[in-house]
Amino acid sequence: MFRLLKENKVDFMSGRKIAMMISAVLLVISAVALFNNSLNFGIDFTGGTLVEVNYPESADLVKIQKALDEKGFTEATVVHFGTTEDVQIRVAPREGVSQNDIGSLVLQALKTTSKDITLLRSEYVGPQVGDELTEKGGLAMLYALIGILVYVALRFEYRFSIGSVAALVHDVLIVLGFFAVTQIEFDLSVLAAVLAVIGYSLNDTIVVYDRIRENFRKMRKSTSVDVMNTSINQTLARTLVTSLTTLLVLLALFFLGGEIIHSFSIALLVGVIIGTYSSIYVASTVALNLGVSKADLMQVKKEGAEFDAP
Repeated sequence: MFRLLKENKVDFMSGRKIAMMISAVLLVISAVALFNNSLNFGIDFTGGTLVEVNYPESADLVKIQKALDEKGFTEATVVHFGTTEDVQIRVAPREGVSQNDIGSLVLQALKTTSKDITLLRSEYVGPQVGDELTEKGGLAMLYALIGILVYVALRFEYRFSIGSVAALVHDVLIVLGFFAVTQIEFDLSVLAAVLAVIGYSLNDTIVVYDRIRENFRKMRKSTSVDVMNTSINQTLARTLVTSLTTLLVLLALFFLGGEIIHSFSIALLVGVIIGTYSSIYVASTVALNLGVSKADLMQVKKEGAEFDAP
């Protein structure tokens, strides 16, 4: 199978216009969803109370949610963490109710489901901390993109730098748009997943760019489109194997890791799929449309170099 992948000759660049149209549609949907729906921020960003308790036996989340609903906590998030006996409850702030009162009310509601529960943790995240996390999280992504822009420009060529950042912005916006459309809770673990997607997608893009640069120097009589196609085909086996093994791990995390990391694993699943697609189409297509050619990547031969040789 791997041998067939290495020897294939798929004309990827012939479909670049269709791929760009698909990307444009996804980006428009993402932008509209982010503008209209926004993200469903968790209490890490909005502020709220986090309560963790331990049950003597496996906890019934449906029963716990019903008990909280009866106390007025209809928007509380209830998940297992670690084991089925440990339960985490996240409650948004309530006007006119202090932090301590919210924790006490939640605990009272939980005691109706079992009298032998043990309080593990109860803490409050203020809105000011949430605003700070939102700002610093956004700045972290911005600084990462600027650093990548500089790095790729120095290592390759500025057209490749623009292509790589375009692919990364494409991936991040689509992942954020997915969360805006589905309204899955966006917390710090999802932000960490988005940053991981940037690293994963960049790694894939750099591998393709390395082969493109190498082939531009070898295939001197070929067109830029031919060089792009050959390079993508040569790295396709590595790209697919890396993506598939990563997806297997993420699927295991999603189905076996528990509710507490569902958002994290979903973000990475979407990001890896989109990142693989963008490293094949978006990054290469943008560099190609900017006019990259073999003349930009050929090593400049020093005059008199033949006389310097021993």
